[in-house]
Amino acid sequence: MSWDVIGTLAVVAFCAGFFDAIAGGGGLLTLPALLLAGLDPVSAIATNKFQAASATVSATITFARKGMIEWREGRYLVVCGFIGGASGALLVSSIDKTYLQVCVPVMLILVAIYFALSPRLANDDRRKKISVLIFSFTVAPVLGFYDGVFGPGVGSFFIVGFVLLCGLGMMRAMSFTKLANASCNLGALAVFIIKGVVIWPIAIAMALAAFVGAQLGARVAVRVGPRLIKPMLIVVCCALAIKLLSVETNPLHIAFMRALAFL
Repeated sequence: MSWDVIGTLAVVAFCAGFFDAIAGGGGLLTLPALLLAGLDPVSAIATNKFQAASATVSATITFARKGMIEWREGRYLVVCGFIGGASGALLVSSIDKTYLQVCVPVMLILVAIYFALSPRLANDDRRKKISVLIFSFTVAPVLGFYDGVFGPGVGSFFIVGFVLLCGLGMMRAMSFTKLANASCNLGALAVFIIKGVVIWPIAIAMALAAFVGAQLGARVAVRVGPRLIKPMLIVVCCALAIKLLSVETNPLHIAFMRALAFL
């Protein structure tokens, strides 16, 4: 792959890191960009996972240094998230890429719809339905599995789960989410590295760019917040998904054209 393409993907990763720090969902930009660059679905997901893991591990270390990680309650979360992520990566590494060509654009649109309709969450603790321990053994492996198979939006899913199910305020929910997200990413990444499907020049360039973008986004978030970035993220995500569906080799595109010809 040419350095021009790698540079373009790095710019996309920079924008994704910027958006992710403000509104979340940066993977909604990087994954379709990798697919449009010509990577097969498995390599795209694996390469995207490296830059995602770099960001989440960095964020978790930052939270830990500030004393915001509750290791005693979160230790089972780490184990279950890692297992879930690894399981999802094993599945996606072994299935036919044709299925991924069909599923990825559809999942991108579904996650974009979720972001558009996601509730505004408060920072106050609320009445809990389940404990963090139960969440770790039930919900975390499922979300970890999703993260290994696909990934974009999983951080937001974790936050909503911790707030609505465990009754945590936003800051505590975010601290547990960083821990869970990092463990899921590392579990999936470990499998992808063993399988040898990570495209390292692209992965490293995107990880560095995403880190710089996240640093800038964190500063802008204080002033702007997600009001402007979140709608932009949703629109761009849907546009990229439609572009993927319009590729002539996509099975859904072929089926659609055959249906039109039949009519």
